[in-house]
Amino acid sequence: MRRDTVRPTGSDGPRPHGPEGAPGRGAAGRAPCRSRRPGGRSGRVLRLAGLLLALGLPPAAPAAQAQPRPVDIPRIGYLVLSPLVDPPSDHREAFLKGLCDLGYEDRRNIVIEYRSAKWNRELLQDLAEELVDLKVRLIVAVPGAVDAAQQASRTVPIVVPTLIDPLETGLVASLGRPGGNVTGPGFSDSELAGKRLHLLKEAIPRIRKVAVLWNPDNPGEARRWKETQAAAGRLGLTLESHPFRDPRDFLDVLATLQRKRPDALITFVSQLTTAYRHLIVEFAAKHRVPTMFALRADAEAGALMAYGPSVSDLFRRSAGYVDRILKGARPGDLPVEQPTQFELVVNLRTARALGLTIPSTLLVQAHTVIDQ
Repeated sequence: MRRDTVRPTGSDGPRPHGPEGAPGRGAAGRAPCRSRRPGGRSGRVLRLAGLLLALGLPPAAPAAQAQPRPVDIPRIGYLVLSPLVDPPSDHREAFLKGLCDLGYEDRRNIVIEYRSAKWNRELLQDLAEELVDLKVRLIVAVPGAVDAAQQASRTVPIVVPTLIDPLETGLVASLGRPGGNVTGPGFSDSELAGKRLHLLKEAIPRIRKVAVLWNPDNPGEARRWKETQAAAGRLGLTLESHPFRDPRDFLDVLATLQRKRPDALITFVSQLTTAYRHLIVEFAAKHRVPTMFALRADAEAGALMAYGPSVSDLFRRSAGYVDRILKGARPGDLPVEQPTQFELVVNLRTARALGLTIPSTLLVQAHTVIDQ
């Protein structure tokens, strides 16, 4: 497995999961796609014009190049709960790269309408309906914005770059034939819950009591809890349940964690744990509690470890769904593609701050080691 060493990002910090675009509602911050090669057709035209001028002849008018009429350019929506960032986050950049590889470039042969609620959930529904009113061909709904997109339309195709527990949450009828208007690459995170606990135990053999930050009201997380309980039984660990259903629960959860002082903390990936990622990591560092998260960005933010699919790869692959839908495919007929890349990320800087030595047997499994 490839092992990289990365440096933490600057003052802006790593991008949050579900990420997102460019500032405002336009296309600012677009990543360049393909540029014309020097010496191509435009280069030949210029050389010919120079030759004609040297001979004293007027240059011929260049042949008109076929350009798509504005009405022919497909318009798609990109809906996110989190703030938009410039330059694009790693995930959004991966999505744009995926489009580029398929021949699409924003404002040339496709138009991307970005909408961000900036963490204000009350805005999501209006933004989703605004995209529908613009008659977009489809909506790319980053997790956190999926429900709003579904409520805005049951007919406009919705591509979700990371469908987490799609069967448990009822977003699709089956992985092979999703049905409805929602599709995208995805995975069952419940199957990874036990693996994360096993990796945490391997990193810190002495742990006995592990706190779990999760939302019991989420069907997907309920299954993750059962899988984590089963793994805890095999490993001889005791779990402490810390429900986190609403932002108003956050301070109470932290107070309980401070009082009970667990040996380690695991979080289930969700909109809430992503939104409060930095506060959870800061609390854990202050109270010297090792943490296991699900996403690479979590470890980059200071968590001890993270294990899960490569979200950037899933965002890149979601561009393929956009392409197929624009070419006439129905979202309900496009299977939910499973991840092909998984990442174990270990933050040695955090380990040193906690006074921990990560076993070399675990480090050799890591895809990325943060050590600067």
